[in-house]
Amino acid sequence: MRRFVLIPLVLFTLLTPLLLTPAALAQGGLTLFTRFPAQQVARGEDINFPLILRAGTSQIARLSVPNLPEGWTATLRGDGRVIEAAYVLPDEDTRVDLRVQPPENAAPGEYRLSVVAEGNGESATLQLQITVKEQLPPSLVFDVDLPNVRGAPDSTFRFNTTLRNEGDTDLTTNLLAEVPPGWFVRFRAAGQEVTSLPVRANGSESISIEVEAPEGVELGSFPIYIKAESGDVRAEVTLTAEVVGQPQVNLTTPDGRLSGQATIGQTATYTLRVRNSGSAPARNITMSGTPPSGWTVEFQPASIAELGAGAEQEVTVSLRPADKAVAGDYVVSFSARPEEGRSSSLDFRITVLTSTLWGIVGIVLIAIAVGVVGLAVSRFGRR
Repeated sequence: MRRFVLIPLVLFTLLTPLLLTPAALAQGGLTLFTRFPAQQVARGEDINFPLILRAGTSQIARLSVPNLPEGWTATLRGDGRVIEAAYVLPDEDTRVDLRVQPPENAAPGEYRLSVVAEGNGESATLQLQITVKEQLPPSLVFDVDLPNVRGAPDSTFRFNTTLRNEGDTDLTTNLLAEVPPGWFVRFRAAGQEVTSLPVRANGSESISIEVEAPEGVELGSFPIYIKAESGDVRAEVTLTAEVVGQPQVNLTTPDGRLSGQATIGQTATYTLRVRNSGSAPARNITMSGTPPSGWTVEFQPASIAELGAGAEQEVTVSLRPADKAVAGDYVVSFSARPEEGRSSSLDFRITVLTSTLWGIVGIVLIAIAVGVVGLAVSRFGRR
């Protein structure tokens, strides 16, 4: 009988370690860690450790830094606020920032401190190491606002960058660029074109990088490799100039003439030619004119829905001078404005003539007046 009782006990003893998988063992565990537990700082510089809390069960973990070196301060923050504890959910990381402030007169050397998390009767301890140095080694870092800029083939691609010196030594840096054949790059700092510039220790300099494509460049994306070097110290950044098509509307006349005639009281018509000499379709081109006061101007068509690259279309302009216009020369401006891209305009000189009808009426009136005078002379002259 004892034999049958002992067999289940033996099997239970042997199988228990197998049934308790790592996931099961960690159900109530509390873990505290950081990606970079050992860091270097310069004397007087603060340092930040991003901490990560994990737990197998929901719990509140109280946090403390019990063994700070003398004169040092430490602050725990969560969501920007100073905290003393954090709520930890299972299978979800809780992030806490530990900011350590060494004193200004901290002696160079290695310092060790620990962070303790306590919750549900369990605790986790994280050991940290901070090495204080008289000076940090030279280091350059490039920051860029927008590394990818789009533009037309004839546009200037501008990139706003910041060159940071994260070391404790002033550096004089040379600025270099590696570009596709035919491309041109210039560097500007404080509004001046530069090829090198000094960057103070723990300081930064704003650099504007202007890139121009060669004439006849094809559409596409082109990498621009930028380097800043000071001896063996360097920083690199890759920029991208994306050349895209752009419409270019030109407004002309079929025969090149920019003048015409109009008669007071009558409508005159002229022909304009709209041409897209760009590398992309021009869409929603609106025609407009700026005639003198009292004049009317109409276009047929008044707008062009789309004009392909290299295509052209004629537009008829109907123009009527004001009824009280005085004979002479006038200038009317016509323009074609696409939805995207630059508009095109031209000045058209109009010579306004008086109507021939009024000329005939004037001659008739003069003839009548002459006849009346003749009759009067003949009648009263005999007396």
